[in-house]
Amino acid sequence: MKNRPLLLYADEAGNILDCPHLEMVGASADLWRRLQPGDWIPLPLGSELFLLPARLPVGFNPETKRFEILSHDPVNPSQKVQAVAAFMAPAHTQTYSAAYKTLPGAPLLPLFAYTAVGWLNGRFVATGIRVDPDPRQDLRNFNPKTIERNARRRMNREKRNRLIQHLGKCAITYGCPAARNLFMDRWEAPLPTSPVCNARCLGCISFQEREDLCANQDRITFVPTPDEICGVAVPHLKDAPRAVVSFGQGCEGEPLLQAETLAQAVRMMRQETPRGTINLNTNGSLPQRVEKLCEAGLDSIRVSMNSSQPQYYQAYFNPRGYTFEDIKQSLKTVKDYGRFASINYFVLPGFTDSRPEFDSLCRFIEETRLDLIQMRNLNIDPEWYLRHLKIPRDEEPLGIRPLMKRLKDRFPELRLGYFNPCLNET
Repeated sequence: MKNRPLLLYADEAGNILDCPHLEMVGASADLWRRLQPGDWIPLPLGSELFLLPARLPVGFNPETKRFEILSHDPVNPSQKVQAVAAFMAPAHTQTYSAAYKTLPGAPLLPLFAYTAVGWLNGRFVATGIRVDPDPRQDLRNFNPKTIERNARRRMNREKRNRLIQHLGKCAITYGCPAARNLFMDRWEAPLPTSPVCNARCLGCISFQEREDLCANQDRITFVPTPDEICGVAVPHLKDAPRAVVSFGQGCEGEPLLQAETLAQAVRMMRQETPRGTINLNTNGSLPQRVEKLCEAGLDSIRVSMNSSQPQYYQAYFNPRGYTFEDIKQSLKTVKDYGRFASINYFVLPGFTDSRPEFDSLCRFIEETRLDLIQMRNLNIDPEWYLRHLKIPRDEEPLGIRPLMKRLKDRFPELRLGYFNPCLNET
């Protein structure tokens, strides 16, 4: 037990404790895993711990060599317990989910990722890997007081720019890392533009019709003008180090539905400066509009996907008026223009690393000539997701780390990361 993390649990008062006789366990879809050395890292600064209501923690007993469900507090057996999970800091990808047994009638978990977390040698550890060395969203780089002061100054100075007002709220109220960096005049800045969407994603963080699931943030309620967009983007492109400006944020719908506005804004940006990278985060649903944006000067695109298998993509995104083939065509169009193409790949251990998904992803990479896969954790209740998508139990998953190694071995030029890169400093 000295070299393996201990199971964490929460008591009825919400205190997080370690269980001295059980090891931390990871989950790969509905499979529980005893962890091996190298499966965990120190919990990254900026991560959060969550209590999982009506879910019992699962540990491994090294004496009996069996998994055990912890149903009562070892310190006070008359008290109930809850499972605990970690929400990993940006730039980190989970390799195992938290392991637990869900009780009947348990509520849906909010829209976060739930990574296995334990206790070893006086500190928290989690099952994950840092996939991107870029420090742009590291907690140590954010000073909340400075950010709020800068945001309020700019909001007061640019009162007529609705986009600045919206992003100020994102930075101050929601702590959005991209909005925070905007007001620190550095790295990647957000450009939300669309209050509407042509998908109904199961895990949408800005719009939910379900009464038992709350969106994490407010969606933008207006379409900013090209002048308002450029009021945010142009100073950033001109002056920020490693400047990136990105359409398509968590606080909006689908930016391609505002393609005319975006194209005009992109042309205006490039009339002002050749510096920095203009990026589009999108569902890739409208390839003809993607082509118009490339003609206007768009530098890169990132298409969000939960799966490279069309049936599972369809079940999660619920597209309205577009197909999986449109997504591939959008990426191909960007590559045909000599621009940078990436996907925002929602990772869930046990599904993302399944053999059918890996084989399908390899075909997708070959067809679209991807430059980068951003390994982003899927923010959703894992059991609900697997049940809704009707994902069958296949053969043994590859594992997230082996999956990444196989991708790099098969596609040496493919980059694995977390952030949209700056492609043009000058």
